[in-house]
Amino acid sequence: MRLTVIIPHYRSVTLDACLCSLEQHTEAGHVRVIVVDDGNGGEALQVALANHPQLEILHNSERLGFTGSCNAGLAATSTDFALLLNDDTEVTEGWLPPLLGAMDADEAVGVCQPKLRSASKPDLFDYSGAAGGYIDALGFTFCRGRVFDVVEADEGQYDQPAPLFWACGSAMLLRMQAVHQVGALDLDYFMHFEEIDLCWRMRLAGWRALAVPDSTVYHHAAQSLPPDTFLKVYLNHRNNLVALLKNLPLSRLLWLLPVRAILDGLASVAYVSRGQWKSMLAPLTGWLWIVSHPFNILRRRRQSRRLAQGSSNRGEGIFPGSVLWHYYVRRQRRAHDLIQENR
Repeated sequence: MRLTVIIPHYRSVTLDACLCSLEQHTEAGHVRVIVVDDGNGGEALQVALANHPQLEILHNSERLGFTGSCNAGLAATSTDFALLLNDDTEVTEGWLPPLLGAMDADEAVGVCQPKLRSASKPDLFDYSGAAGGYIDALGFTFCRGRVFDVVEADEGQYDQPAPLFWACGSAMLLRMQAVHQVGALDLDYFMHFEEIDLCWRMRLAGWRALAVPDSTVYHHAAQSLPPDTFLKVYLNHRNNLVALLKNLPLSRLLWLLPVRAILDGLASVAYVSRGQWKSMLAPLTGWLWIVSHPFNILRRRRQSRRLAQGSSNRGEGIFPGSVLWHYYVRRQRRAHDLIQENR
């Protein structure tokens, strides 16, 4: 057995459908599946147990959230590979061999992801991960298939394997050797950006991230936290800044942080102009958290920068310009227009 599938679960009604898809499309006996219950054995878990009586359950003794549940599953993993899989996903026929094949073909690949498509609108990419993650020169992230709020239809434009900056935690295959080297997910993120940070630390240590479009997984995005809530917007702003502070060299931060402060101020103005009053204070609140937690940031930065070494993957998954400029000024709303890949 080479793979452990870890499914963090908190009362999602889609858990049984996720497990059914795994049983239908995964060869029996080749994969260990662990459901990490963070919801005190709720009704959805009881339904899943009734339909899958041999299901292996790991019960958290206290509420750990998504990140803590994933880490609990990783700690219980003894296989060479672990796949973090949301309980609101459904795998498809032939989903697993291409992922493991990509790992076998290049021992430098520490993490990869399948093509993620929307479960509610199957012709579209999934909002959270699409066909894999990029980052721009200012530290803003986007996906092959989704730039900010514009989600593309899957027309085969990302059907070639491609290097990434980050893979999406909704369906993320990890090489455990890399996890043991760089550490698991950072619990201090609470939620959002934790998988990007993990991929970044792997990158610092010399590992690569890869998109594997021959594998497809469907995802019900934004089930845990709707996109227009203050908490989600706040965490997106705060955690993006934390990732920069943790992982970038000081020479980059000295010029980038003032630029980001100006852009976050403009973001607040933009929220007001669109009538998104709940989001207006989110960027400022994110900065207030940063300046009021210097020792937290320093501790996490020391742990991350300790991994930094020279590697040949420094340009992979990085858009050298500003995605904001191309999106708002040049009106280029598709990642396909921004990134150059062999197709």
